[in-house]
Parts: sequence; structure tokens; C-alpha cells
Amino acid sequence: MARREHVQIKTAAEIAKMRIAGLLVAQTLDRLREAAVPGATTADLDAVAERTIRGGGGVPSFKGYAHPPYPASICSSVNDEVVHAIPNKRRVLRDGDIISIDCGAIVDGWHGDAAITVPVGNVAPEVLDMIRVCEESLWRGLAAAQLGGRLTDISSAVEQHIRPSGYGIVDNYGGHGIGTEMHQPPHILNHGRPGRGIKLVAGLALAIEPMITMGSPDTKVLADDWTVSTVDGSLAAHTEHTVAITPRGPWVLTAHDGGAAKLAALGVACGQPAAAAT
Repeated sequence: MARREHVQIKTAAEIAKMRIAGLLVAQTLDRLREAAVPGATTADLDAVAERTIRGGGGVPSFKGYAHPPYPASICSSVNDEVVHAIPNKRRVLRDGDIISIDCGAIVDGWHGDAAITVPVGNVAPEVLDMIRVCEESLWRGLAAAQLGGRLTDISSAVEQHIRPSGYGIVDNYGGHGIGTEMHQPPHILNHGRPGRGIKLVAGLALAIEPMITMGSPDTKVLADDWTVSTVDGSLAAHTEHTVAITPRGPWVLTAHDGGAAKLAALGVACGQPAAAAT
């Protein structure tokens, strides 16, 4: 018999603590979006992230994570790099680049995790379209994170938005549970049939993160043992939010408004408690 994965279920008070970490991640990504300009290095961005996270009372989730220990506070994946690229002083952003910035913070032992793909300067319209589709697919997945549903309802919602646009869906990387550790069960694919996997219950927190490419979805890990890039050199986009399943609906812990506006546009109620609304 296969061993069942242990899925961490949080109390409402614990989810509220995760919200504090999530808001710090949101604030940090706001500053990183502004800082991602031509001439900046990815090391510059990493310095902004660490300063913001520590200044807000948090600890960077990524720094020292796993083996070999990850050496930075963000992942800064440029152009054909999909995820996990290490910031450095030699990587200078150029006009027309895109950069996927993944950021995590720990506050009082609880994690928040989110990612954005940012155009640098003047970016080709077809590349902006890929970024748009990636972000929209994320929100379709978040909207599907409903009490009583199944895990692959999220996977299917992400896939069904991407497929008509023709972009590749990266297969070996995806979302995950999150809480007192950054990565917890379950693993969340960005494709699949709905109605499968664990039941979505109140107190479950998930990081949903589509990763798509303009060409083949095949990837490779570079010599630094971290950076994942496309095999064919095609551009990639990555977006992510942390969401909690609540009786009121999905509560996007890493969105400033809890996801209220974008979920409403999809006809979905936000699970943000009234006392926490801004």
C-alpha cells in the first residue's frame, strides 16, 4: 500500500500568521518590480529583497535552503531561465529582457511564497502576451481552490487556460503545500484531469505556480545545480501565489487585497475574513 503524504492543516489563527508573511512577500515583490530596470544586476535585486524582508521582521525563505544550500534571497530567472536562477553581479538586465522573480519570507515560523514575471524596458508584444497568459492561468487556478473540490481541479483550471494559447507547460516543476516549511505535500501539477487528488479542506495552504514557455516545455538543470532553463532556449514565464482554502472561498495570502478584485472578476468570492479586509 502506498504511504499517504502528510498534509498540514492550519487553524484560522495559523493562516492569519501566514498572511503576515504573505503580505511581506507582496511588499518585497512590489519593490523588486520597480527595481527590475535596464542596467540593474540580479544581485542588486537580491539586495533589495533581503533588505525588505529583514526590515519587515522576516527571514528570507530561500537563503540556505536545501543542498547545495541556496545562496540568495530570491530566484532571478532571466529570459530562457524558468526558475531557481541564482542572482549574481555579472547578470545585467537589458532592455527587452524578462525576469521571473521568486520570493519567500518566514515570519514567526510561517512561510509566504510568490513569484512574478517582469518585463524589463521595452518588451515585444508576443512576450508580454505570454506573461499575461501565465498570470491569468494562475488566477484560474486560484479561483478553483474551493472547499470540497479536489487538488487537480486547480491543475486542470491552469491547463485549460494555457493550452488554447499554444504555450508549453513545464512538467517537472509545479506548486506545493506550504506552512511551517516552504515545501510540503501535496505537489501540484499545472495540468491534469479535474476531480482527482486530495480533497480541498479548510486550513489547507497551497502555493500555486504555473511555468510556461514560448517553445518546447523541456528543461535542463545548469551546472550550478539550481538554474532550470529551457532546452531550446525559448523564453519562459513563472507566476505564483500562496492561497488558503477557507469556508468563504480562496484567500490569496500573498496578494495585497487577498485576491478579492481578480477573483471577483472571475465570479468567485474571496475568503478573506471581514476583519482582515483593507
